[in-house]
Amino acid sequence: MSNKLYVGNLSFRVTSEDLQEHFAAAGEVASANVVYDRETGRSRGFGFVEMANESDANNAIAQFNGMEYDGRNMVVNEARPRDDRGGNRRGNHGGGRW
Repeated sequence: MSNKLYVGNLSFRVTSEDLQEHFAAAGEVASANVVYDRETGRSRGFGFVEMANESDANNAIAQFNGMEYDGRNMVVNEARPRDDRGGNRRGNHGGGRW
């Protein structure tokens, strides 16, 4: 398993700093990033959290998947590279790893 987690169904008010603080309850957080729309600057409602090790990543999934945070039930699971998801909505199948 990877230490990088996908965090979905986030409130548009949640920031990267909020994610980092929230996930620290499950273990050491290496990084936390909310994804923003390039054109509007508005949160896209999801992000990625990288935990320091696999054990902390598993703890975070067990602790936070389906749990309410800022009025929304989060989806937390192992992040998968874009290639494993079959590209994006625009039909592009290349691009970055994450």
